[in-house]
Amino acid sequence: MVRVPKLTRAEVAQAVRNPLLYIAGRWTPSPRTVRRAALSAVVMAVLIVVTGGAVRLTGSGLGCPTWPKCTEESLTATSEMGFHGVIEFGNRMLTYVLCAAVGWAIIAARSAKPWRRSLTRLGWVQFWVVMGNAVLGGIVVLVGLNPYTVAAHFLLSTALLTVAMLTWQRAREGDGAPRPLVGKAVSQLTWLLTVAAGLLIAVGTVVTGAGRHAGDSSDVHRIPIDWKMIAQLHADLAWVVVALTVALWFVLKAVDAPVGPLHRARDLFLVLMAQGVIGYVQYFTDTPEILVGLHMLGSCLVWIAVVRVLLSLRERPVAVAPVPGPAAGQPEPAAAG
Repeated sequence: MVRVPKLTRAEVAQAVRNPLLYIAGRWTPSPRTVRRAALSAVVMAVLIVVTGGAVRLTGSGLGCPTWPKCTEESLTATSEMGFHGVIEFGNRMLTYVLCAAVGWAIIAARSAKPWRRSLTRLGWVQFWVVMGNAVLGGIVVLVGLNPYTVAAHFLLSTALLTVAMLTWQRAREGDGAPRPLVGKAVSQLTWLLTVAAGLLIAVGTVVTGAGRHAGDSSDVHRIPIDWKMIAQLHADLAWVVVALTVALWFVLKAVDAPVGPLHRARDLFLVLMAQGVIGYVQYFTDTPEILVGLHMLGSCLVWIAVVRVLLSLRERPVAVAPVPGPAAGQPEPAAAG
C-alpha cells in the first residue's frame, strides 16, 4: 500500500489557484513521457477526423438533431434514436478523449524539467483549437449540415493536426535556434509543395461538399458545382503535389542533403501513391463509403507527411547554458603543462 501524503490548507489553495504549477512541483516526466503525450494528441487528432467521417458516411450527421444536447430533452442519445444517434453521440464523446490527450500533453510539457514555455504554449494552442472546432461542430448540426460549415470543420481539424505535429516534433528536439539543413532554394521548393498540398486538401473539401455523401438520409443542401469538374481539379492538384515531391527528392539528392529530409520526401511520395490509388478507385466505383473513409484517413496521413518534410529541413539543438568566465580581477587558471 502506498501512503497518501496529507495536504496542508496552503497546498490545497495552491492546487486550486494553479493546478498545473502544483503538479509540476511534484512530478517530473521523462522526455519519453513528454514525447508520448504529444504523440497521443496526434493520434487522437487523426482519429477524430476518421470518426467524423464515419458520422457523415453512415448518414448520422443529424443523429443528434441539436447541440449541445443530443435532443431538446436529453443530453445523451436515447434508444428511440437508434443507430444514427449512437454514432453521432459517440463521436461527440470522443471529443472528450481528444481533450484528455491534449490535456495530458499540456501537463507533461508543463511538468518537464527544465520547463519549456514554447512546448506548453503549443499544447494550449491545441486546446483552444479543439474548443473552437467543438463549437463549429455544434454550428454544423444547428444549420442542418451546411456543406460550407462541414468543410470549415474539416479544415480546422487539419489545423489541429498541424499544431499537434509541431508539438510532437518540438518535444523531440531542443530549444536552440533552428539551423537550416538545406539551402534557401530547397526550402522555397518545400514551401511551394506545402502550399500545393494545403490547396489540394481544401479542394478536397469542396469535392466532398458537392458529392453525394451529405451526412444525413434527408435532402441536405450540396455545394452547387459540377462534381466531376471539381473532382478532376482535385486529381490535377494531386499530380502537381506528386510532381513537386519527386522534384524535391531529386533536388535533395543533387545537393547531398542529410538522410532525414530524403527519407521524409520518400515517405510522402509513398503515401501520395497509396492515396491516389484509393482516390481513383473510389471515383470509378461511385464513391463507396468505405473507400471515402479510407480517403479521409489518407488525407490526414498525407498532411502529416507534408509537415514532416517541412520540419525535417532544420534542426533545433538542445540549448546549452554558457559557462561563466572568471570574475573581473581574478587571474585566469594556469594552463596544464
